[in-house]
Amino acid sequence: MWARIVPVAYSLALALIVVGPLLGPGYLLLRDGVSTPRSYATDAALGLGDAAPRAVPQDGLLAALSVVVDGGIVVKAILVLALTAAGWGAARLAHSLLRVSLAPQLVAATVAIWNPYVAERLLQGHWSLLAGYAALPWTVVLGQRIRAGADREPRGDTSEQALGSRTRPGWARTAGPWLMLGGLFAAAGLTPTGSLLAGVAAILTVGRRNVVGAVALWLVSAGPWLVATALSGSGAEPSDPAGVAAFAARAEPGLGTLGSLAGLGGIWNGAAVPGSRTTLFAVLSTLVLLAVVLSGVRAVAAPGERSTRYSRRMLLVLAAICILLPALGATGWGLSIGESLIERIPGAGLLRDTQKYVALAMPAYALCAAAGCRALASFRHRGTPEFARQPAPHTDTVHTDAPAESAAALTAPAAGDEPSRIDSTASRPNTLAAQPLIAVLFIAALILTLPDLAWGVGGALRPVHYPPAWQRVAAVVDGPGDVAVLPAGMFRVFPYSGRVPVLDPAPRMLRSDVLQTGVLPVRGQVVAGEGARAQRVENLLLRGADPADLAAQGVGWILVEHRTPGAVGDARTTLSRLQPVYSDADLTLYRVPGARDVARATATDRAVAVAAHLLWAALLLTGLAAALVDRRRGR
Repeated sequence: MWARIVPVAYSLALALIVVGPLLGPGYLLLRDGVSTPRSYATDAALGLGDAAPRAVPQDGLLAALSVVVDGGIVVKAILVLALTAAGWGAARLAHSLLRVSLAPQLVAATVAIWNPYVAERLLQGHWSLLAGYAALPWTVVLGQRIRAGADREPRGDTSEQALGSRTRPGWARTAGPWLMLGGLFAAAGLTPTGSLLAGVAAILTVGRRNVVGAVALWLVSAGPWLVATALSGSGAEPSDPAGVAAFAARAEPGLGTLGSLAGLGGIWNGAAVPGSRTTLFAVLSTLVLLAVVLSGVRAVAAPGERSTRYSRRMLLVLAAICILLPALGATGWGLSIGESLIERIPGAGLLRDTQKYVALAMPAYALCAAAGCRALASFRHRGTPEFARQPAPHTDTVHTDAPAESAAALTAPAAGDEPSRIDSTASRPNTLAAQPLIAVLFIAALILTLPDLAWGVGGALRPVHYPPAWQRVAAVVDGPGDVAVLPAGMFRVFPYSGRVPVLDPAPRMLRSDVLQTGVLPVRGQVVAGEGARAQRVENLLLRGADPADLAAQGVGWILVEHRTPGAVGDARTTLSRLQPVYSDADLTLYRVPGARDVARATATDRAVAVAAHLLWAALLLTGLAAALVDRRRGR
């Protein structure tokens, strides 16, 4: 019982320590992260607007859930669940592939939660990307289970449970892991990047015979953003090549690009980095993390159990690749290749933030840390490191993550397994007794060398409170026409949001579509977006055009956001010809009469997009139900 509860409770505790300040009253509004009390199923939320569907189905989910639950609470809950699931999944992965006891599992959980990747993505506001990150270890666990054969008897079953397993129909035994994998794909797929992360992990794990099924299931889970791309055409066009250099991985002090990525850091935005990673202390932090990881590489790569050998070694190779490729992509010739691909391949812009994909190293890092904890404990007592085949106590086994193996395979070495060098039973009590001490040292080292991840990444992750004007404007905007915003641009610096630029909350706050150019100022460069109509409207406003010209572009409202810097040009000339319908110190809303309906998605397109979202939601709920059933059967 404790072996099941402790990894979950420990991961939850770490997650709460990380995001604690955000859990107070208020909303997430930090760089790219925006939560609002209520969201709406606009064309943009369904991915049918001018911009690429980068936040699909995330925005559709928030629109649906915020009808009954405050949207700020939904985002906070998903973030806590994601971090908890990341740690819990890493612990289960270590148990599933290495048979480690509880202490090394907690080391794996710590590596998954307490690292620069999590800190930097939180500071960038990428809360939904962390759902895809959290799904990675679980995807490998299920992929290994599918690969090994889900119809075999799980380790640790009692004879009664084994009899129940044998009496279940074959389809029932094999469908469960696939349904759970579909649920994981859906959970990871809150954003397209998270969807790709989980898809890669699954395809590399399930085995050749199951690849077609995994790809088909992934396509269903990716339906919301794939369908939106096909229907709207946004995101299917070549992207601005300037984005390759702008979003390339970045070197942190004393580490270089490769060292930063190997330490799970190196995000493109140097401002979205914990303070401890902006000094040479980052070198110490990286060395500690790599020392913990390298202590277990030999054990993970060892032959060990044949049933898990491929998955263990595959994770090591995958980690190396997803660290080396972004590092190479940040070199001069790597940038040239990236720019060429972005210009020629539609949709390749999804890959421009290459550091995101370092997330794929996390399962291997967690696995190696757990193996290192056990190996050092074994080395201390026997002088020889213990390899991957040492079994854990039976009490530390649960059905949901155990590879499906026969009882015979668990009591005798399989052909090709490395023989035990000495009788493990004689030294195992001493080994298990030493593991908690090594685990405490590992965990303390990991946490103390990244101290500012605690409590909202040094206090940066905190709730904000929107002025009442936002709710009043949201109640007024309801009618034909899209919303144009001033000042120009997509980012704001409000007094209530802090000192860093944040995404304009208007698109997620209002019932009507808000026009956004997609233009991104990054590292002193300007990366062009996909919003061609939004760019035309913005240019008209800045030139002081006649309101009729805006109406001809489908603009029915103009929202002026005060108390934030930005260009307004000659827009006052346009506004002087309109009557405000709401105005205070924070916001002024103007109605533009005669707006044409020029850019609304057709009813058919919306129906298809909604159907893709519903199918995605069904996959998520079915996977959750299958996991609950599987867990009950494993008790």
